[in-house]
Order: sequence, then C-alpha cells, then structure tokens
Amino acid sequence: MVNMGEVITAMVTPFDKNYNLDLESCSRLIDFLIKNGSDGILLSGTTGESPTLSDEEKIELFEFAKKNFGDKTKIIAGTGSNDTRHSIELSKEAEKIGVDALLLVTPYYNKPTQMGLYKHFEAISSEVKIPIILYNVPSRTSRNIDSKTCIELSKIDNVCGVKEASSDMKQIAEIIRDTDEDFLVYSGNDGDTLPILSLGGYGVISVAAHIIGNEIRKMISCFKNGDIGEASGLHRCLLDIFYGIFITTNPIPIKEALNLKGMRVGPTRAPLYQMEEGDLQRFKNILKKHKIIN
Repeated sequence: MVNMGEVITAMVTPFDKNYNLDLESCSRLIDFLIKNGSDGILLSGTTGESPTLSDEEKIELFEFAKKNFGDKTKIIAGTGSNDTRHSIELSKEAEKIGVDALLLVTPYYNKPTQMGLYKHFEAISSEVKIPIILYNVPSRTSRNIDSKTCIELSKIDNVCGVKEASSDMKQIAEIIRDTDEDFLVYSGNDGDTLPILSLGGYGVISVAAHIIGNEIRKMISCFKNGDIGEASGLHRCLLDIFYGIFITTNPIPIKEALNLKGMRVGPTRAPLYQMEEGDLQRFKNILKKHKIIN
C-alpha cells in the first residue's frame, strides 16, 4: 500500500500584498499544518489556486516544500490540467524534484468522454513512476470519472488512489467494492469524510484541516478504532466548519480564516476576491463559536 496518510491538507498558496508567491509564509504554514494533524501536504490543488499559478511558480513551490519539509511530511504535487501533454510535462518536473505523489484533476472545460478520461490518465501514468492520486470533482470540471472508469484506472500500477469529491455515495461505494484493498479512496469534501469512511474509505484530502486538523484526525481515529458514537459526535460538532468554509468560493473563506487567526497567507488572486460583508460576518460567527478566532 502506498500510504500518504489519513489527513492530507490541500494547502492554500500564500501570496504577499502584491500577489507574489510568499515562501516565508509558506514555510510557517507547512510547519503549522505538520504540527496540527496533517500527514501530507498537497500543493497547487484547487485550494492552492492552481489555475492562477504559473508552471514556474508551481515548480518553485514543489522544490521549496520538498527541500525544507520532505523529511517531515509527504509532499503531493497537483500537476493535472485539461491538456494531457502539459500535464505530462509538469508531472515529469515534479517527479524530478522528488515529490512523493501527484494529484491529477479530471480535465476541465473540454469535456472528454470516459474513454478520453481513461486515455488521459493512462498517458500521464505511463510517463512517471511515482504514485498518482486521481481527483474527481465534477462541480469544478463538468466531468465525472464514472465508477467503471475509476476501477479500470486503479489497475494501472502507479495509480494508487482517488480523491472523490462527487458526493455520489453509490459511485464511491462501487469504487471501494470493486478495487483492490491497496487502492485508497479519500474524501474530497470535508463533510463527506465520515460517510465515506463508513463505506470503507481511507481518509480525507481536506480544506478544513488548515484550522481543525487535530479534530479531523481524532474523528478518523475514533471511527477506525470502533468508537462510532464519538466519531459521529465530532462530525456533527464540526459540520458548521465543514460547510462554512464553502460559504463562498473556496479558497476565499479558508484564506480569510487563516488571516483572521494570525497565520498570514495573503489575498486570493483575481478573479477571486474578498468575501462580501454579509458572508464574512456569518463566517466569523462560525469561527468564534468554535473558538478558532476571538
């Protein structure tokens, strides 16, 4: 089993006030996440604002994280795009840097068929040797990786898991049922983590772990140790945060939460802008209720 850990944080990308990559803040944030429940760090995912990061910035980010934290945590690089050739090139660069795994998002906008999706991921996997986690997020890409397609992809040697953000529990159950035990299914939505664990899922690639990593780790641990009541109670307690961080487009709220908490990560890049006042006040109330901010 290729094990990246049960709690992987899909990390925001810190920017300075001029919207440039802020590696000093990046260092503080990775250190904080490692100390607060994260087994692995995903860079340049959706939460990391990958659409507005250049390849040069992504490579700089991967190199920095691997050099400074590669001996302390798993480093996973988001290298997928809607261009197969581009995805292969960036994946090869990430492999050269020495990252532990790749996250490959479903191609977006150009709407490939299921066969096209299979061929896309197959082509990338044939060009690298390191583990690959598929990322299925239909709300972002307009394309779902059907369970049959995912099951076929799981037979490729270095395709080791999937981040499932479809919230389709029938599909997720089929994937878990019909793949080998060493194929790991991660929840791609914090609020789906406990339900997916109950189907046989492994863990979560989380946004909320930025601010409640230890609590998420405890919930997973309780469930796997058979304390279902405690796990369910934690899930219910954390619901406000699981959904509050999506009160508007991710990663706007989670960056706001970190900044309010004193973990400066800067603004989001356009076309993402700061929260509207009504949403901000509702979000602050959630954070205060859970004592994340004063």
